[in-house]
Amino acid sequence: MPTSDQIIDVLRPVEDPELRRSIVDLGMVRHVQIDGGRVGVQVALTVAGCPLRNEIQRRVTEAVLQLDGVVEVGLDFTVMTDQEREAVRLMLHGNPAATAGQGQAHGHAEGRKVPFSEPGSKTRPLLISSGKGGVGKSSVTVNLAVALASQGYQVGVVDADIYGYSVPRMLGADRDPVVIDQMLVPPESYGVRCISIGYFVPEGQAIIWRGPMLHKALEQFLTDVFWDEPDFLLVDMPPGTGDIALSLSQYLPRGEVYVVTTPQPAAQKVAALSAAMAAKVNLPVKGVIENMSWFTGDEGTRYEIFGAGGGQELADELGVPLLGKLPLVPALREGGDDGRPITVADPDSEAAQCFQQIARTIAVDMKPKKIFSPSLRIS
Repeated sequence: MPTSDQIIDVLRPVEDPELRRSIVDLGMVRHVQIDGGRVGVQVALTVAGCPLRNEIQRRVTEAVLQLDGVVEVGLDFTVMTDQEREAVRLMLHGNPAATAGQGQAHGHAEGRKVPFSEPGSKTRPLLISSGKGGVGKSSVTVNLAVALASQGYQVGVVDADIYGYSVPRMLGADRDPVVIDQMLVPPESYGVRCISIGYFVPEGQAIIWRGPMLHKALEQFLTDVFWDEPDFLLVDMPPGTGDIALSLSQYLPRGEVYVVTTPQPAAQKVAALSAAMAAKVNLPVKGVIENMSWFTGDEGTRYEIFGAGGGQELADELGVPLLGKLPLVPALREGGDDGRPITVADPDSEAAQCFQQIARTIAVDMKPKKIFSPSLRIS
């Protein structure tokens, strides 16, 4: 029969599905009891009513059953104390007060640095922008995020469109964030983690905030959320060039701006204003994505409903590449309403393949060549 130490060893590779850390290292495994071929394991959940309790049970059971002589695994769940949750938060997220240089011991500390702005961060912030609403910017953000995740990257999405939040619905991420000692663990869907103001307000309630409140909300999205240093952090920007765009330029000085437009000249001209805003705050515009480029009828004929050439014209004006042209298809809209992005619902479709190609171009061909490291110094 296996020993308690052998059972702990076999549980060490088992990760908490939300925190992506070993349940042993997190202190979640409390007791192991061996009675013949039956093994009992007590696991301390980070919060009561943990939404992924069943997944933890499955992972633990499968791991222990691999050991010779084990025929049955029984799990007993308990919940961490406040002090234990604080220890988990300190392990994963650090101490906000120490980072900010202030005396607060818990929660959000004013002045805490955004981790993605640090020179040593591997995360590439991608700011998906447009000059006006209605061009499909959020659909592009969600499907591009899912495409990157399907290619093996760790991806997060910040729904920065506070007034018109839509990412949770489009991504099918309807589970609320988990709060561990005031650290927010964002829900995940299709391999993409996301945070949105939609999780914190009653459904149907309008957000009526002035600039300082918007600024504070974005700061907390970037500092109080446990992102775990993803490869890409996509930001669904609000339309226009207002307070949020200015705040994000301060929080994410290494951000890359990608402008979404439709082919029509009216949309292209307004999208150019978004690029002009990026230039003023020293954020590089890296590329243009043209949405709703054409519609293909049942007979196979392409109809350029919104005109043609606007995306290429804008890209030429900005001196950046046109990364892709996306067709106007009902499935793209339906996926946003149903929470099943077209990159998931119909991965072989023309639109999904276009998103995959754009994702590969951004991830590989446009990978920054400049090395950021806090250890490098010029003397």
